[in-house]
Amino acid sequence: MNIKLHNPPRTFTVGFDIKRTMQDCGRIELDDDEQVTFTTPGGAEYDVAKKSWGFYATPSLNGRLVNFGLRAVVVKNRIGRYFVLLVEKGKEPLFETYVHEEQLVIVCWLDTEKALHTIENTFYE
Repeated sequence: MNIKLHNPPRTFTVGFDIKRTMQDCGRIELDDDEQVTFTTPGGAEYDVAKKSWGFYATPSLNGRLVNFGLRAVVVKNRIGRYFVLLVEKGKEPLFETYVHEEQLVIVCWLDTEKALHTIENTFYE
């Protein structure tokens, strides 16, 4: 693993109507079969694992991710771009405010067996 910190962080503006400043704090280069874990003060965890073919972008959606205190959701923004977001359990009201402010559309939550089976049955019958 190779870590390059940006000191000071690179800053840039995001958002449409409500502008927010983001800070790009650095880069982590992983070798095959290496993993990093991101944590929140509330105890949620998020793993990214590098494989020879690419990345596991999240832990299992209906297993470890949920157990780590995060809920996956697919959203679409106002210009038709789709994102997978991870919402910390208990922070759903903050997320709903963000969805409203950014005029996002929640396509589907990916943290229940029912939702995942519906997706599976829609595309892999």
